[in-house]
Amino acid sequence: MKIYNSATHRKEEFRPIEEGKVRMYVCGPTVYDNIHIGNARTFISFDVIRRWLIASGYEVTFAQNLTDVDDKIINRANEQGRTAAEVAGEFSEKFISVMRAANVMDPDVRPRATKEIGPMIGMIKTLIEQGHAYAAENGDVYFSVRSDPAYGEVSGRKVDELMVGARIAAGEEKRDPLDFALWKAAKPGEPSWKSPWGEGRPGWHTECAAMVHRYLGCPIDIHGGGSDLAFPHHENECAQAECAWHEGFANTWMHTGMLLVDGEKMSKSLGNFFTLEEVLEKHSAAALRLLMLQTLYRSPLDFSWERLEGAENSLARIAGTVKNLMWAASHAEGEPDAALAAKLDRAVIAARDEFERQMDDDFNTAGALAAYFQLVTEANTYLDQAGSAVDADVCAGCAVGIAGALTILGIELPKVEEELPVGLLGVAAGLVGYTGDDVNEAAEKILAARAEARAARDWARADAIRDQLRDMGVVIEDTSAGSRLVVKAS
Repeated sequence: MKIYNSATHRKEEFRPIEEGKVRMYVCGPTVYDNIHIGNARTFISFDVIRRWLIASGYEVTFAQNLTDVDDKIINRANEQGRTAAEVAGEFSEKFISVMRAANVMDPDVRPRATKEIGPMIGMIKTLIEQGHAYAAENGDVYFSVRSDPAYGEVSGRKVDELMVGARIAAGEEKRDPLDFALWKAAKPGEPSWKSPWGEGRPGWHTECAAMVHRYLGCPIDIHGGGSDLAFPHHENECAQAECAWHEGFANTWMHTGMLLVDGEKMSKSLGNFFTLEEVLEKHSAAALRLLMLQTLYRSPLDFSWERLEGAENSLARIAGTVKNLMWAASHAEGEPDAALAAKLDRAVIAARDEFERQMDDDFNTAGALAAYFQLVTEANTYLDQAGSAVDADVCAGCAVGIAGALTILGIELPKVEEELPVGLLGVAAGLVGYTGDDVNEAAEKILAARAEARAARDWARADAIRDQLRDMGVVIEDTSAGSRLVVKAS
């Protein structure tokens, strides 16, 4: 397995620190509002990465934080006349709910910043004692960037280049424009905690370093987030952790690419800003995941409603093929064509192997999906050519393979049709005197009656059966492998 390491700008052979185990951390949201689809792209991408590591046999410990104290939360609370805790509590629960709706697995560990103040204070004290941080007279504490000779290793930036345009804002008491806050002195009305430097709260960059060290230990195998976090957030996290504990922080850094909407950056001023919640009100989570996964996670992704509708159609086509394969397998008649069956069987194996190869190549979901799109085409060709003389085992194996690959990616296929209505029992009773209570058996009796009518060239009776079914929302679908009843799409 190879993974692109954003810190080294190259693909590297993945070698976990502990054989068979992966420790992975992905920065979570600042909970002051509903997350947008750009955020969702990051969380869905790392959900798939986690799923593939698990499918590959690794024991994965996945941690993701919730930033529930921050300037944005405090500002939103002031705007709404609420407490910061109320705002953070509301949007924490909304985030968890919408992630589940998007079929993103819960993390194994979900620490909240407000519950981790002790470990953060402990880390800051260690940094001060070692000369990497200092307390200002006003109660703020700053990290001294120039004290860390490795600063810039995550983002590839040089300290001297960062000085261009750097400045000390009004009210700040840091010694160097590059230094960043580890602890902020309390302002009136803000949430705060006791510390050796007075009442205050942690800086944004402080929490993740302390949480990683506490829950996963350092170094970890993978640290991830959106590309916008590489600098300064991830750079600052890494500097704190490595200076405090004198060991590596993360062996592999991964960052997702930017999401565009119709080729433009998403923004409220352009009217192209969409939350994940509103997208899922209009389309399925499976379609959104399919759309997003057709682009490599670290490449820019162009979102549009048209592309999302196209993903829905693709899902319906795949689901239809899986349904047809399973139906054909259960209705196989006659001696199957061995050559045709062997060809499809080879295609199933080829798709599986290509899927694995692509996923092992930096989680290339685009290539992995392409392998199964091709298999769907070959499966449909096989069904057309084989008619009712299909190989049941090959059909079933193909269906399971397609559905299984999508399940690994967290994509659930839609139900193609509803269950047949119980009203068919009455229709079968009137047509052939059926007295049972099995709807599927009744459907078979109705189809047999229609086949007899057609064989006798009794078109009036065959049409009457068709019309009676249509009136109750059921249609007869004639396929190369036989006929069946399906519920009309609403």
